[in-house]
Amino acid sequence: MKIAIIGAGPAGCMLARLLHQRNPSITTTIFESESSINFRSQGGTLDLHIKTGQLAMRQAGLWDEFQKHVRYDGEAMKIADKNLLCYIKVGAGKPNSAASSGRPEIDRPVLREMLYRSLPEGAVKWKKKLGEVKREGADLTLCFADGTVERGFDLIVGADGAWSKVRNLISDAKPFYSGIAGHAMHINDAATRTPTLYEAVNRGSLFSFSDGKGIFAQYMGDGSLSIATWSVRDQDWQNAYDVHDTASTKAVYKEEYADWHPTLQRFLQEADDEVAPRNLFMLPIGHSWRHVPGVTLIGDAAHLMTPFAGEGVNLAFADSLQLADAIVAAATSAIAVADQKGELDIQVTKFEQEMFKRSTETQRMTWEMLKAMFLTPGAPRLGIERLQKERWGGGLRLSY
Repeated sequence: MKIAIIGAGPAGCMLARLLHQRNPSITTTIFESESSINFRSQGGTLDLHIKTGQLAMRQAGLWDEFQKHVRYDGEAMKIADKNLLCYIKVGAGKPNSAASSGRPEIDRPVLREMLYRSLPEGAVKWKKKLGEVKREGADLTLCFADGTVERGFDLIVGADGAWSKVRNLISDAKPFYSGIAGHAMHINDAATRTPTLYEAVNRGSLFSFSDGKGIFAQYMGDGSLSIATWSVRDQDWQNAYDVHDTASTKAVYKEEYADWHPTLQRFLQEADDEVAPRNLFMLPIGHSWRHVPGVTLIGDAAHLMTPFAGEGVNLAFADSLQLADAIVAAATSAIAVADQKGELDIQVTKFEQEMFKRSTETQRMTWEMLKAMFLTPGAPRLGIERLQKERWGGGLRLSY
């Protein structure tokens, strides 16, 4: 059985690792448009959950390696308003302790590198930007921007993110603007350069939001702080000024956040001289499709959502786990000896139906959290119970 995976992000690499662990006779090839594992910044930190992200790490045989890099003290978290009044506070966790919330942090670049290094040599083909997937009778052909083609796969898995080219073959759905946008920034060597901000984050996360705006700060394993500004904005907001210019951006934020606590303002004004504008997109809640033989999607390609529930990679890893189960079941089934492709389509169809249920629930929760943060007048004081219920099931103590 030959499997093609488009995209060497966490979802694609996790699927390839699981398949290699469970059935090495299944040939898996990942096609990635980037030139190397460290071609660009992979973003900030993320928390892996017990029943999804952590389960995937265990079943992939990477738990011990994961423990070398995971940060339980990163579970420390504060949710505050623009006056730095804290409404929810979670303390730092410890491994194998009741003090842990079960959601330790790991930097995205570290996670991706770990997964990539766990794959057989040559499993990822770099500089392979997918142009389109063509159907020629019962066969599917991958057409790449460099003019090359690949064919002969039993299954093509689109793990190619928000603007998936594979998705075009099975769904007309397109990502749409969520109404929330902002900038990504960093403060390197935070403990030395900005000890007050370092202490405010407490080696974890500080999420502050009011008046449809937010300043989020997270500690990274390299000692830096990852800063994000999110707010309700028109889609053409980037035309108002040079959003790539650091000085212009800081000047705009100085005015926009003028009535915010001085410590929160400092996160923006003391950031390094590199800012990256971001518009947040999402797929329709409940996005699904009728199964197309030989093709499926996982991760953001299947259910893109905003980051405000912290579920994106966890959901993607759940996809990888269940799709690996489906592929291995088809490869080892007695029926597959006679009709391997037919059995594979049956198993993948079952996987997709289960994924639709899981992803719809998570998409809904994510949208509710976005509304509680940015679209609720008087937030976070008004709507904090809804936020707590959506994210933690009411299991946290509120601090007013």
